[in-house]
Amino acid sequence: MISDASLWAALPVPAIELDGAGLVVRLNGAGEAFLNSSERSFRGAKLSTKLTLSIDIEGAQDRVRNSKGPYYVDGAKLTLPSGMVREVNLQIAPLATTDGRDDHVVILFQPRHGAEHLGLVQGSKAAARQAIGMAEMLAHEIKNPLAGITGAAQLLSMTLSAEDQEMTDLIVAESRRVVALLDQVEQFGDLRPPARTAVNIHDILDRARATAQVGFAPGMDILERYDPSLPDVWVDGDQLQQVFLNLLKNAAQACSGAGKIELHTFYETGLKLHLPDGGLASLPLQVEIIDNGPGLPADIADQVFDPFVSGRENGTGLGLALVSKILSDHDALIAVDSRPGRTAFRISLPIAPAPHRKGD
Repeated sequence: MISDASLWAALPVPAIELDGAGLVVRLNGAGEAFLNSSERSFRGAKLSTKLTLSIDIEGAQDRVRNSKGPYYVDGAKLTLPSGMVREVNLQIAPLATTDGRDDHVVILFQPRHGAEHLGLVQGSKAAARQAIGMAEMLAHEIKNPLAGITGAAQLLSMTLSAEDQEMTDLIVAESRRVVALLDQVEQFGDLRPPARTAVNIHDILDRARATAQVGFAPGMDILERYDPSLPDVWVDGDQLQQVFLNLLKNAAQACSGAGKIELHTFYETGLKLHLPDGGLASLPLQVEIIDNGPGLPADIADQVFDPFVSGRENGTGLGLALVSKILSDHDALIAVDSRPGRTAFRISLPIAPAPHRKGD
């Protein structure tokens, strides 16, 4: 894949190659600049001894080696040897070597928001929220005249010939499409912090599944693979249901409404998230939404959580961005593992504090 030394050196994004034992083989020039460390200081070391990541990086490598497909993580916290904290998106992919080994992986780092440390990340988020608030206000103002245009076109169509009605029908259809886009912008601009309570994750999933099957996914098989022993999660139930609905809709659209979706829940210890106040949040409760569609388009796979990035014609690119925003507000994580025939979005959530769990 990136076996040529000159190609490796020319990579414009920070990259680290790891061998089958998880030891650093090499670090490219962009990686040295980004991590403010030399390749020599990393070579032969376990990555976890050099960097602190808010995801289980060893487990992510194992997933890539087993699946032979790439793995994407949105919004991970990276702590450098200097103590500086950066927010990054990660792409972990299998790497074929010149000697025929197939157990090497490469990790690509994409800095988020251009921020150099956590304080700047938070400042950038504040600026982004301000911009979103302005977009929300603008969306509200645009929807009012659009409603008038739609109504006028519908009235006009009543006095027109069938041929001319095609034009008014087009006006109505396009106006409604713009209104739907503006609805998503307004939803994306909902800046209310999550009202967290202890809730059963399967209750939320079941409500989302029922909504999907009577709405946008009536012809799909939605299978449950639940761990019934899981503790309650510490989330805003309505916001998390929106996350599941968006992911189910994304899966249904990927399968053209005729495939299979699996809902999988399980418990996995070890995953922790670095919080802005310097603390750590444990995220042991895992939810996977898996579809058997064609997989994410390769050219946008590492950007699917960014606003206005979509693999569908006329897609708004706000559904997964909203998912990322809601989960970020919950101090939770989302990652995606995609290849033809299997795309799995994995959400890592905090469990409810003991005094708040039902039955405790």
